[in-house]
Amino acid sequence: MSVLVYTESDKGQLKKISFEVASYAKAVADLMNTTVTAVAVNAQNVESLGNYGVNKILNVTNDTIKNFNVNTHASILEQAAKQENATVVILSSSADSRYLAPVLAVKLEAGYASNVVEKPSNISPFTVKRTAFTNKAFSHTEISNENKIIGVSNNSYGLVENPTTAQVEAFSPNISDSGISVSSVDKASNQVSIADAEVVVSGGRGLKGPENWGMIEDLAEVLGAATACSKPVSDLGWRPHSEHVGQTGKPVASNLYIAIGISGAIQHLAGINASKVKVVINSDPEAPFFKAADYGIVGDAFEIVPKLTEKLKEFKAQNA
Repeated sequence: MSVLVYTESDKGQLKKISFEVASYAKAVADLMNTTVTAVAVNAQNVESLGNYGVNKILNVTNDTIKNFNVNTHASILEQAAKQENATVVILSSSADSRYLAPVLAVKLEAGYASNVVEKPSNISPFTVKRTAFTNKAFSHTEISNENKIIGVSNNSYGLVENPTTAQVEAFSPNISDSGISVSSVDKASNQVSIADAEVVVSGGRGLKGPENWGMIEDLAEVLGAATACSKPVSDLGWRPHSEHVGQTGKPVASNLYIAIGISGAIQHLAGINASKVKVVINSDPEAPFFKAADYGIVGDAFEIVPKLTEKLKEFKAQNA
């Protein structure tokens, strides 16, 4: 018996969330007095998962699996779980894993708990802590099914090193026609993705137009951050919809979220509440965002942001 973990990669490189779910799986395996087995699909340097407690890696190398395909990946994990006699499967809360988890749950007849933020408080009954009401509360959920799928909330458990020597084993599951085909994938290049970013710099209608977005990008560059925007900004066509964060856009669970010229509508706040530290820059002292912020600056963003960027550049230069 083993705890099974699904690791995600992009262009062959394991994502940060893969190491986080591996860390979480190790904690669960310790509670169950068992080991951790990871599944990697067309990934490189998979041995690095051993730094986070993974004992065995089922390494799938198949040129026909060029893009994420929910049916194909669910079938791979189903076969891996049965081979390893795994009753607990750990996934992240990425868009792909949220799509994958319920499909896999049907195949394994498993109970699925999403948005999990801590290791299980109990194994019998199996009880996990989850966020609820758009991160405004927590619930303690018991999973009674024999098989269990855990979706770990991104950036909640963190990376915990437990160095071990991972055994890499070639895994060749039966790949049948999934009935789904991917015609094309468009991705922004040379940018930090919102899902993987430790810091996110986000702009709203207070920037007055797309021609002013340069200062958002300058601040993001010096911080090594991802850029994002509010829904009205993407609706106006100032920024691509891929940068829209909030309840109806991409969820954000960064260590630092900087909101510039965003008033803080309830839908936006619901999508970024999981961020650990929230900083708001807005000229309106009555903006709702200030009530949710850890730090707030009332003032003109066109004066504050360039000065902040310059000070950060000076600080980096002095500490280089």
